[in-house]
Amino acid sequence: MRHLPKVLIVEDEPSIAELICINLRHNGLTPTWVENGEKAQISIDEVLPDVILLDWMLPGQSGIYWARKWRNDSRTKTIPILFLTAKSEEIDKVSGLDAGADDYITKPFSTQELMARIRSVLRRRSPQQAEDAITIGELHLDGATHRVTLSGMLLKMGPTEFKLLNFLMHHTERVHSRSQLLDKVWGDHVFIEERTVDVHVKRLREALGQAGDMIDTVRGVGYRFTNQSHT
Repeated sequence: MRHLPKVLIVEDEPSIAELICINLRHNGLTPTWVENGEKAQISIDEVLPDVILLDWMLPGQSGIYWARKWRNDSRTKTIPILFLTAKSEEIDKVSGLDAGADDYITKPFSTQELMARIRSVLRRRSPQQAEDAITIGELHLDGATHRVTLSGMLLKMGPTEFKLLNFLMHHTERVHSRSQLLDKVWGDHVFIEERTVDVHVKRLREALGQAGDMIDTVRGVGYRFTNQSHT
């Protein structure tokens, strides 16, 4: 029996949530709706969803709080999180991404855009890149187990950062533009701004710690992964 992806909708406006549920069912997904983060946590404890649609403004703790919490929990850290937000300023979008979200969609949004973004994060979660292991210097990435170690120490990073590192390590010394990285890491036909790449590169560098400088910024072009740390 084909698995229908489970989508957890954390949204306190019933009219919006109902519309999303109808559209998800129509497109072959299984929605579960809760109106706040506490109920979302109860639902997650029972059944892990494949995607979380998370409203920014929630009663009680905000969506930012819950995104950080779930991203720091080993059980939920790889679940794609897509922010639903009325905030359209770039600083707000960056805050959402920094909190651990994989993408965001600004209200009001069309059904087509919502479904495109959900399919995108589902594709990102599925293993599309090389699953073999690769070692560069003291940095080791295992595609099969989704583990990254530096000098034998396990590094923590989100699923998008892992996929970005996987691609860069398999294409060392090549300069990749932001648009090329979007196509190769996020997938084509994805409605994501190039600024998103910068945010995830920043998060990846932070996750790599002392090896973060192996990712070079090539001004005016994009990014390159070098074979050796500069330190």
